[in-house]
Amino acid sequence: MASPMFEKIALVGIGLIGSSLARVIRREGLAGHVAISTRSAATLARAQELGLGSSYAIDAKEAVRDADLVIVSVPVGSSGAVAQEIVPALKRGAIVTDVGSTKASVIAQMQPHIPGGVHFIPGHPLAGTEKSGPDAGFADLFDNRWCIFTPLPDTDPDALERLSEFWRRCGANIDTMDPQHHDMTLAIVSHLPHIIAYNIVGTADDLESVTKTEVIKYSASGFRDFTRLAASDPTMWRDVCLHNKDAILEMLARFSEDLAFLQRAIRWGDGDKLFDLFTRTRAVRRSIIEAGQDIDVPDFGRQAVEHPAKN
Repeated sequence: MASPMFEKIALVGIGLIGSSLARVIRREGLAGHVAISTRSAATLARAQELGLGSSYAIDAKEAVRDADLVIVSVPVGSSGAVAQEIVPALKRGAIVTDVGSTKASVIAQMQPHIPGGVHFIPGHPLAGTEKSGPDAGFADLFDNRWCIFTPLPDTDPDALERLSEFWRRCGANIDTMDPQHHDMTLAIVSHLPHIIAYNIVGTADDLESVTKTEVIKYSASGFRDFTRLAASDPTMWRDVCLHNKDAILEMLARFSEDLAFLQRAIRWGDGDKLFDLFTRTRAVRRSIIEAGQDIDVPDFGRQAVEHPAKN
């Protein structure tokens, strides 16, 4: 086996992303030592039961001490507090990165605390499921997914390349963006779909006389797919909304305008406009499949999972 890329990696936070990283780091031999820290004693104990790391600590400072790479995997609203906590223990030359879904806010929270001589490189792996916690992770989570970096103007190129290579070995593709551009892009491709899903499921829940009967009973249709998104971690998505507010509000305004267009088309029976919209959106789905970001199987592959072929 090749030598580890880093002698010690510290994972601060051990939810879906952190635990998936722990698994792929072990599988690929990317570190000599993996230190795990999380504020929850129960979660830390579960990570230890699963054998995800080499050492475990409630105190994040202990976990990051002498670490060559520190990966912060916490809800974005906690990024600043974590940075402030770990600063005294960061060693010179270490790389500090994160996995948050918003970047401008994370930079504003973390950068002021990172000392000179430590490389702070904000990052965001575009990978996830609706599950959370150390049991939710799996080593293949990042395969052929994108990891986006939003480097700062003074980012060291060698440190950026080293971190990029780490993520490549985890299976990811690499791209870089300006933080504001990242936040606007993610507002439409990730944040808005989740917000819409939360809202639709919330609307159905408000209709209790229906929700308790027909909606649940017949959820094998489109509603079921919205419930998957709406089952995502509430803390994470609360923080995303609060910390990417401007971009999300901009996308919600655009969505509302397009929704009004759709309402008019339905109200006035304008079949041509409806057909044109549905044709364009169908092409987007095909483009995602062609880009390798999903697979072309019926019902998102559920039939294969729920009813495996018998030998």
